[in-house]
Amino acid sequence: MMQLIRAVLDRWAFFALGSAALMLAIAHAFETFGGYAPCTLCLRAREVYWVAGTVALACILAVKLPKILRWRWLFYAALALVFAVGVAVAVYHSGAEWKWWPGPSTCASTGGGVSTKAMSDLLGGAKIQPPACDEAAWRLLGLSMAGWNALISLKLTFYSAWAALRERPRS
Repeated sequence: MMQLIRAVLDRWAFFALGSAALMLAIAHAFETFGGYAPCTLCLRAREVYWVAGTVALACILAVKLPKILRWRWLFYAALALVFAVGVAVAVYHSGAEWKWWPGPSTCASTGGGVSTKAMSDLLGGAKIQPPACDEAAWRLLGLSMAGWNALISLKLTFYSAWAALRERPRS
C-alpha cells in the first residue's frame, strides 16, 4: 500500500491534473446528461479545479527544466492551497444547503434546472432565476454534490501537502 502511495506522490502533478479534469468532466456530465444546471457556488467550485489543473500542468511542464525541478515542492504547495480553497467553497456550499448559514445573495431559493420553457422565456426577455445554492439537487448516502466535493477536495489537499513535504529540500 505504501508503495502505491509513494508512486502516486512521485507523480502527484499528473494525478492532480487528472483529478481536476475528472471532477470537471463529472460536473459537466451532471449538467449535460443529468439536466442539473450549476448554481453560483457550483461554478466557483469548477473555477477551483480549473486553477488546480493549470497549476498541475505548469508543474509538469516546468519540472522538465533542470533548475526548476528542485522547486517542484512549491507547485505541490500551491496545489494544496488551491484544493484547500476548494474545501472551503464546498463546505460553505454544503452548509448553505443544510441551512446552517445563508448562501450568497446571487443564489435564488426558487431556482431549478434550465428547461425548454425557461429558454424560450429567456429568449423572450424574461428574467430567469438561477438554480438555488441552498437546495441540494441530488444526494448520495446523505451527501449532496457539494458534500462529496468537500471530501474529495480535502483528500486532494492532503495528498498535495504530503507531496510538497516529501519534495521540500532538506537543509
